Amino acid sequence: MKKLLFIGISLCCFTTFAQKVWSLKDCVNYAIENNISIKQSALNLETAEISRRGAIGNFLPNLNSSLAHSWNTGLNPDPSTNLNVTSTTQTSSLGISSNITLYDGLRNIRQLHRSNLDILANQYELEDMKDNISLNIINAYLQVAFNKESLTTVKRQYVINQAELERSTQLQEAGVIPKGDLLELEATLANQEQIIISSSNLVRISKINLANILTIVDYNSFNITDTIAVTSSSILEKSAEQIYNKALETRNDIKNFEIAVEMSKDDLKLSKGVYHPTLSAGYSFNTSYFQSELYQSPEFSDQIHDRTSHSFGLNLSIPVFNRLTNSNNVRQSKINLKKNTLALEQTKIDLKSKVNQSYTDVVSAYAVFQASEKALLARKESFRYSKEKFDLGLMNSFDYSLARLSFENAENDVIKSKYDYFFKARVLEFYFGISLR
Repeated sequence: MKKLLFIGISLCCFTTFAQKVWSLKDCVNYAIENNISIKQSALNLETAEISRRGAIGNFLPNLNSSLAHSWNTGLNPDPSTNLNVTSTTQTSSLGISSNITLYDGLRNIRQLHRSNLDILANQYELEDMKDNISLNIINAYLQVAFNKESLTTVKRQYVINQAELERSTQLQEAGVIPKGDLLELEATLANQEQIIISSSNLVRISKINLANILTIVDYNSFNITDTIAVTSSSILEKSAEQIYNKALETRNDIKNFEIAVEMSKDDLKLSKGVYHPTLSAGYSFNTSYFQSELYQSPEFSDQIHDRTSHSFGLNLSIPVFNRLTNSNNVRQSKINLKKNTLALEQTKIDLKSKVNQSYTDVVSAYAVFQASEKALLARKESFRYSKEKFDLGLMNSFDYSLARLSFENAENDVIKSKYDYFFKARVLEFYFGISLR
């Protein structure tokens, strides 16, 4: 009974998942939660946190204990008389020791600081990866939405042309239009059928691409919302320079390179710290127990108490010469610092170029979108006028087909320019620090 109940629940969950209509937000959130690269990056963050835990542990004293027991047969020293005797003896020993670093050229402090920076770097890297995945999802999702809307438009045009063919058939039978005009409409319908098939394939291919990014296997049951609200953006109210300055503050890749420079500075200080002496303090406690078959040994507790010893000490290690290893490490750290500093500057230059290009793309895309809407209104009115003339027999089928084709192309241009503007505006908003999620 429990097995049947489990199967029923599983089928119910699968059906719910399959019937779900995915919004853009659903796709982005699902990708962030399930993307393997994001999970791997999250593990890198956990590793960095473990490293910081180790850096904190370097400030603490260590503590070790030892316990040993041995049997000896033959000639052995008797600890009670300090004479060698031939007998079977047993010896037990117990020890506890601890050591703590008092000074090491501030390397522990700098290592902890570096570990904290490493955690920040991994956090920025994780967020940057989420942004890149989100951008890919938005692009793929909009491609599906664009293809679906284009298919809907073609189907609607096909239905209109079917009705036009029926009406033209009646006009041709009444002798209002010639047979050639009717054949032209039939050819147009046949061509639109091919376009519908092609558009349907594009919808399926783009859905498969989006599903692959989301790691969803059931392509046939995967569906997104039929339309997406494409609204104007206020991002163009900002200048390209303002967007760039904001991007310097918010972009995770910039922050990551800045952290890399700071970590390089810590590495340089760590490598120089090796030149400093290391001072440590230690303490140890030891005791033992001895038993011989030649005589009655003192009680265990008495021996443990009487043979107790405590040891305190300081240890100073001064580096003198280590075959140029330290100086080479310092030189290499300086080179790494310069490389990361140059990489940061190059990233800023690249970012400025990307922002300017993106800003220009949005301005152009918005202008094209507005122009395409105006053109659609004009083509729609022109087509209405041409249809009236064609129905009255005042326009031939060739000119009428051109007018209809221009109207249909204008509709497609609006759809294309709308999604192109929407995506490019989102990219520019992303540079300005507006989250894709």
